[in-house]
Amino acid sequence: MDDIDRRILQTLRCDGRITNADLAAAVGLSPSACLRRVQELERTGVIAGYRAVLDRAAMGIGFTAYVAVGLAEHHKKNQAAFERAMATAPQVKECHNVTGAIEYLLRVEVEDLAAYKAFHTEVLGAVPQVSTITSYIVMETSKDERA
Repeated sequence: MDDIDRRILQTLRCDGRITNADLAAAVGLSPSACLRRVQELERTGVIAGYRAVLDRAAMGIGFTAYVAVGLAEHHKKNQAAFERAMATAPQVKECHNVTGAIEYLLRVEVEDLAAYKAFHTEVLGAVPQVSTITSYIVMETSKDERA
C-alpha cells in the first residue's frame, strides 16, 4: 500500500459513492488506473465493503451509551454465551472483548433513556454471565469516523 492507495481510501471514507472518474481526479490517476487500484484493494480485503452512513436522529435513535461489562467468571464458555446474547440484541451496535478491569465494551443505541433502561434490565440483566455493568452516556459527539 502506497500514498496513492491511502488517498483513495481516505476519499472513499468521506464519499463511498464518488464516481471512479471523480475519485481518479481527486487522487491524480487516470480512471482506468484508479479502478484497477480500487479493485485490488477490494480483492485483498482492504476495502471490506460499502455501507450507508445513517442519521441516527432521523431514525429516532437519540440515546447512545458505551457500556463496560464484567463477567462473573473468566471462562471461554461464558464469553461465548455472552457474545451470542449480544449478537441477538439489536440495540448493541458494537461488542468488543477488551483487556483491563472488564471483559467487554459495548456501544448501545436506542431511542431514549426509557429504552436504555429496558435494555439494561431486560437484556443485559438477563444474561447470567454478567456481574458488573457500568454505563457511559454519550452527551455529544465531536468526532466519529465510523462508516
